[in-house]
Amino acid sequence: MTADTRHDEDSNRGFTKFKSMELPRLIVVGNDALESIGDTCKELKLKGNGLVICDKTTHKIAGNRVIEILEDMGYHMDLKEISDASQREVDNIVSMVKEGFDYLLGVGGGVPIDVAKCSAYYAGIPFISVPTAASHDGIASARASINKNGNKESIGTHPPLAVVADTGIIARGPYRLLASGCADIIANSTAVKDWLLAKKLRNEPYSHYAANLSKMTAYSLINNSDSIKPGLEESAWVVVKALVSSSVAMSIAGSSRPASGSEHKFSHSLDKLVEKPALHGEQCGVGTIIMMYLHGGDWMGIKTALQAVGAPTNARGLDLCEDELIEALVRAPEIRPERYTILGNGRMDRNAAELAARKTGVI
Repeated sequence: MTADTRHDEDSNRGFTKFKSMELPRLIVVGNDALESIGDTCKELKLKGNGLVICDKTTHKIAGNRVIEILEDMGYHMDLKEISDASQREVDNIVSMVKEGFDYLLGVGGGVPIDVAKCSAYYAGIPFISVPTAASHDGIASARASINKNGNKESIGTHPPLAVVADTGIIARGPYRLLASGCADIIANSTAVKDWLLAKKLRNEPYSHYAANLSKMTAYSLINNSDSIKPGLEESAWVVVKALVSSSVAMSIAGSSRPASGSEHKFSHSLDKLVEKPALHGEQCGVGTIIMMYLHGGDWMGIKTALQAVGAPTNARGLDLCEDELIEALVRAPEIRPERYTILGNGRMDRNAAELAARKTGVI
């Protein structure tokens, strides 16, 4: 045995890294993608009884068509219409699954997809994501936002087995939802900075690959924000692909770190304080302006990009008064205190919060 061989063996014995990643098996995106739902289920070798989860609106937009296509192909389908993303709805669906359902399809925006995703995880069956809106990166991620006892909680789940995103349907939907999705992607820019800060100050595990993918996705959209327009299917195509990339970055990291930092804490703080919060992505977008300022980064570039896509950039745009926004900022560090960000630990100083909000024009 040579000295070089012994050195190689010693080096290999010292390598202890191990990683497991879950990713969607199929991602189908584009014009008339919904019409491929039957072929997708067939390719995934799904059998037995399927349950479509949707809300009152998406029932008409796509839920009926999904059932029609699958039943024409010989699948046995049923539909469950839900009203909110609550633990109660999840428990009801899990009980239904026990009566004889083999897979779930979440058809709609964040509410049906999160409920279907969480229900499938608890029931131990496959789940397919069929977004009718691109309002946030939950369409392909392994996390679900569920209301428990009046509080919104982020639940770890499995990612969807497949994503079928029809850009025509998404482009025809309310543009506000697409703009919210853009803001949620742009928020990755500060989430990655928070993650790197936690690595430096707390020695937190950090994936350069996941961070770079998340950052590239955010800045690709920031640099091309003026091309996102209402009713344009190409815009839906760009945003959906970015949302999927963001979800993949989270799967690689094994956590939501690449796409959730101080700006998400601010959004969740608003959810707890305000009776009628704005859309998740909209709140994260405004939070990103403030957090980029605190990081000493190009907060004006963030603000310009949000304005270009038509997302809110201040308290007025979120239908908030100044005091509500400042209070949410002060209390944001209390959200997931174990996740270190630029906000540090404990409540933020109120004077510092007001100064940051005024300097950035958020109030």
